[in-house]
Amino acid sequence: MKYRIALALIMLAILSRLLPHPPNFTPIAAVGLFGASVLGRPWLAVAVPFLSLFLSDLYINNVVYGHFSDHFVWFGSLWVYAAFGVVIALGRMLLSHQVNASRVVLASLSASVLFFLLTNFGVWATSGMYPHTTAGLIACYVAGLPFFGNTVLGDLLYSAALFGGYAWVIRYWQRRQQAVDAIKS
Repeated sequence: MKYRIALALIMLAILSRLLPHPPNFTPIAAVGLFGASVLGRPWLAVAVPFLSLFLSDLYINNVVYGHFSDHFVWFGSLWVYAAFGVVIALGRMLLSHQVNASRVVLASLSASVLFFLLTNFGVWATSGMYPHTTAGLIACYVAGLPFFGNTVLGDLLYSAALFGGYAWVIRYWQRRQQAVDAIKS
């Protein structure tokens, strides 16, 4: 039952990527942290969030933004996927054994910072938009700062929704089951 609840919440969060939203205000990091925390088996904790990201990227890149490309786009930025992998590893380290509000906030804020650092480094390293100098790297990070606030807010909101929603649903089902058991006895 817990896996089904977790998977349903992950799917709802990923579907929210398809709704209009401010730039970088997405559930990506929260899904990685949540999946790493509640999907106990390591392969599942990695596979489900990555598959969710991949499938939503397929739709977004080829339907929503399909008019920007003349070919089918299989992946988004590999730097995004690498950062997502780091976020999942962070979730496994911080949240797989103990989950509480302070740990979720710490993991969410850490995920935001790591995602910002890695993806902007990727833009600097591969896009040709910035010179490959220290000044170019700093300029790339400075250019990304206006988006960082939305990243932090999105990560915190979606983490609260996923972890809080999961805890609430689990408690609801446990109480419901206790009531059913009391009626039966």
